[in-house]
Amino acid sequence: MEVPLTRMRKDALDIFTAGVNAVKAEAAVRRHCSREADRFMVDQSTYDLSRFKDIYVIGAGKAGGSMAKALEEILGDRITAGVVVVKYGHVAPLSKVRLVEAGHPVPDSAGLEGARAVLEMATRAQGGDLVICVLSGGGSALLPLPVKGVSLADKQAVTKVLLACGATIHEINAVRKHLSLVKGGGLARAVSPAVLVTLILSDVVGDDLDVIASGPTVPDSSTFATCMEVFERYNISDKVPAAVSAHIRRGLEGKAAETPKPGDTIFEGTRSVIVGSNVGCILAAEKKALALGYRTIILSSMLEGETADVARVHAGIAKEILKTGHPVSSPACVLSGGETTVTLKGAGLGGRNQEFVLAGAIALSGWRHVVVLSGGTDGTDGPTDAAGAVADGLTDRRAREMGLVPEAFLADNDAYHFFERLGDLIKTGPTDTNVMDLRVLLVVAGGEGVNPLKKLNSNFGTKNFKR
Repeated sequence: MEVPLTRMRKDALDIFTAGVNAVKAEAAVRRHCSREADRFMVDQSTYDLSRFKDIYVIGAGKAGGSMAKALEEILGDRITAGVVVVKYGHVAPLSKVRLVEAGHPVPDSAGLEGARAVLEMATRAQGGDLVICVLSGGGSALLPLPVKGVSLADKQAVTKVLLACGATIHEINAVRKHLSLVKGGGLARAVSPAVLVTLILSDVVGDDLDVIASGPTVPDSSTFATCMEVFERYNISDKVPAAVSAHIRRGLEGKAAETPKPGDTIFEGTRSVIVGSNVGCILAAEKKALALGYRTIILSSMLEGETADVARVHAGIAKEILKTGHPVSSPACVLSGGETTVTLKGAGLGGRNQEFVLAGAIALSGWRHVVVLSGGTDGTDGPTDAAGAVADGLTDRRAREMGLVPEAFLADNDAYHFFERLGDLIKTGPTDTNVMDLRVLLVVAGGEGVNPLKKLNSNFGTKNFKR
């Protein structure tokens, strides 16, 4: 298989696109939910709609609009009302469910009002009602309803600190749950005793239900002690707002209520179903890679760790394939998912996917027959308008010929401006899904190592995504 780099780069994008398109939110809901007259089927469970007086749809997340759209089309006029909080721009045409656009990853006042509306609707539900909650990535930041004594500004500040220190999503959400009236089972408490069904598009490693969107409808396994351990582990106790520290201390002293735990009666009659995950995305990407003629290997859907370190591991695997043909022989496609972290040390712009590709490009400099791509399946990587980036073994050389020093951009966490100059950002816009990240590594021994096109379009790949 003799393939030029330009073809390999296109293949990488096509593989990424196939993975993302396979876990679109609307299709994911339809795969798990259907209706026949008064019978509403959710996987193996059937709900008799004639038993319910009112049906409410609530929730939050970047894919919430599309998930609600699928439910409107399935349930029609049986939906009484609904409110779902989504990230700005992540909207869908709805008639029964109201969408509230709000800030992510740092919560804002719009999210605060949206969370209040969701909680109010959850509280409105009675014993003879059905509540369907849709949750997807971003749901935690989009439902900021602080406990008494903690302000939205406090939550914004602690979120920024946790993101900057490199804390994992599990650790960030443990803190969020203990500062919230709706997270960590709080929403289930408000819905009880109505019947509650939660449809989930997972964006966390391991698909842990109490971590996705900070688990508003399931028991919480974390405690106030967990929060204090996070602060101490990352040495950020002196950076956390005083009101946050005070509330966590009150909880440790038993003066603030813990989140509801497994066995609590409020969870009787509740059901949670994962309708889409990173594994499904990777499997669809693998199918596309096989169709394109690559031999595939899936490393894991649960990779975590410092982004640059994970990138260097992937680079080492690519070199091994070229040198020895292990762990898979050329032409090879190595796939991985999960969610890495970036410990911010510079003042640049970027995200974990762009930083992964930049670190990979440096590690693969001169290895002409390798292409690396990494992107957020939601179309957003960090506080940027790009999903990720693509590079190859000649990217480092191209950059230096333009007067760019890759190591300097990496040190400043400025991958966005690096790839913007090269025209190698991947911009998809909102993708109507969010199942963490997808990384594609293509290796072709003896491939034609020619320079890529002089400059790829800055909207590289947008047209490939189905709307």
